[in-house]
Amino acid sequence: MLSLQSLNWSSIKPFPINPRNPAFWRLLSTSSAYPDSIPADYSDSDDSQDSISGRPNNFSGHKIEETVALDSAKLRVDSWISSRINGISRARVQSSIRSGLVSVNGHVISKVSHVVRDGDSVNCTIAELQPLRAEPENIPLDIVYEDDHLLVVNKPAHMVVHPAPGNANGTLVNGILHHCRLSTVCFNPESLPDNIDDDDSIDEATVFPSESSVRPGIVHRLDKGTSGLLVVAKDEHSHSHLAEQFKKHTVKRVYVSLTCGVPSPVSGRVDIPIGRDSNNRIRMVAIPGSALHGKARHAVSRYKVVEILAGGGCALVEWRLETGRTHQIRAHAKYLGIPLLGDDVYGGTKHMALSQLQSKNSSSYYGQIHQLVAKLERPSLHALSLGFRHPHKGEDLHFSQMPPFDFAEILDCLRNISSEKMQVCWMRCSLP
Repeated sequence: MLSLQSLNWSSIKPFPINPRNPAFWRLLSTSSAYPDSIPADYSDSDDSQDSISGRPNNFSGHKIEETVALDSAKLRVDSWISSRINGISRARVQSSIRSGLVSVNGHVISKVSHVVRDGDSVNCTIAELQPLRAEPENIPLDIVYEDDHLLVVNKPAHMVVHPAPGNANGTLVNGILHHCRLSTVCFNPESLPDNIDDDDSIDEATVFPSESSVRPGIVHRLDKGTSGLLVVAKDEHSHSHLAEQFKKHTVKRVYVSLTCGVPSPVSGRVDIPIGRDSNNRIRMVAIPGSALHGKARHAVSRYKVVEILAGGGCALVEWRLETGRTHQIRAHAKYLGIPLLGDDVYGGTKHMALSQLQSKNSSSYYGQIHQLVAKLERPSLHALSLGFRHPHKGEDLHFSQMPPFDFAEILDCLRNISSEKMQVCWMRCSLP
């Protein structure tokens, strides 16, 4: 059983900073980023490229001339246009609006929040993609392991993995460029497949060949709010080899989370497809049976309760992924009725946490509950361990990293109310 007190951590020490690696430079300098992909903080995925057919339409110059048909009284124009062009990001639509390429009833508009109503005539041309630049930045990195071919980083919460519109600086990639003594990288937006199902989370990890890597050297990603372990390739062979391991689901990944409530049963296997929420582009949703109709992608998560906390108001849950889809753990947790603490997107709001905890505990604990709920600043999810085969040496590597202070502090607060350790085995059967 997982125990956050008794895990045997890897004894491997960080490798000294290496001199410039020409192969890594080639990988970085030939990389591309797709500004029209999902937001930079929207990840946790490892969807493989074979699930994406051919090159994407990058939408440059795409035109629509339509009359608005709404059941509701009104809708923001950026939302309406996004709903009419499958796969485009709202940020890309907003850029087109600000560029003066959208008119409503013959009048050019400049506000992305402009409201359209039933019967309005909308004319839109999608703006050209603009290259992104990743500048080296002296950002402290917690490097767990490094050699000539790869490095393993303990990513802090609130750090975006790769540059994207609105997040050009302060990303993990910016820090890696500085760490490896590399200069500015330009990202060509025309040369990539659209990373629309990225999590896998990719947090789960999205996989692309190195010559057109969406994120330079990045094999998989973690959500902006997720902390924990991430592997970065330094050369083409390592990138390709690691990508293949993610594609075949041989990479061993363990996550821990704090949930609102306790799942029933206390261990299980969730085999429910995940697709994009039609009502909210930045949110995914578990849709039973939808994979058969192409509406979502096969997604499987195994979980078990490690500890019941605060009278059953919360639980420490371990997750093991059989697939990696966008927001897989977060979407499956919501499906189980136990959204992650602090996950506003999936229902684990402070209000939800407060209500859940107060309903399970006496009023004498309300002061402590209010204090711990106030500390929630992100989804309580941590990539605890990562295991894979070294792409050059062929040896199996395994790394573990304890949750950061913010996660541990909330866990301690919950334990101070009450704690019940669980002896739970992994279930092999799937939940209905």
